[in-house]
Amino acid sequence: MQDRPKKPKNNRLSLGAIAGIVVAALIIGGGASWLAYRTLTASQTPSAPTSSRGDRPEQPQATEESVQIYWLGDRGQNLELLPVSVSVQKSAKKQEKVEIALKTLLSGQTTSSESTAIPEGTKLLGVTTEQDGVRVNLSQEFTTGGGTASMTGRLGQIIYTATSLEPNGRVWIDVEGKPLELLGEGEGLIVDQPMTRQNFEENFEL
Repeated sequence: MQDRPKKPKNNRLSLGAIAGIVVAALIIGGGASWLAYRTLTASQTPSAPTSSRGDRPEQPQATEESVQIYWLGDRGQNLELLPVSVSVQKSAKKQEKVEIALKTLLSGQTTSSESTAIPEGTKLLGVTTEQDGVRVNLSQEFTTGGGTASMTGRLGQIIYTATSLEPNGRVWIDVEGKPLELLGEGEGLIVDQPMTRQNFEENFEL
């Protein structure tokens, strides 16, 4: 009996298997392509700028500050020194700030609730700020007119305004370039130089 010839093995895949492999490849390839696209676009997207100080916006720096000038207020039988703020450039030198304050004071432009004992026409002839204090030179009008209360008030106005930036500072007052020793005529006020807020309060009463 003769052996029947063996049929060769069929190594071909069926059409269904081939189609399944193709679909799987497309799915896998598509997923890989999508992932690659997402990675590429994410790397190209600009990131939002960050601030080294957190999320708080930058605050504008102030260019002005205040100095005080002193008017007089009525306190019944007595007077009182009333501080009023005046704006000056923060970048200005100390001497310039004091000069602005004193010129504003000498202008005499008060409100209805304030007054000044500084005689009209008094001029600022010069002001210097030094390590030992402030030196103020006034015109002759500063010494004219008024009684004791008026002369005391104007003296306090100059002293307090000149020391607005340094409340414990010292003040020298000159009139027409000469040290002020007596304010007023006859029984005027004796002025010891230099003056400070402390010795004004100790030696004079408004």
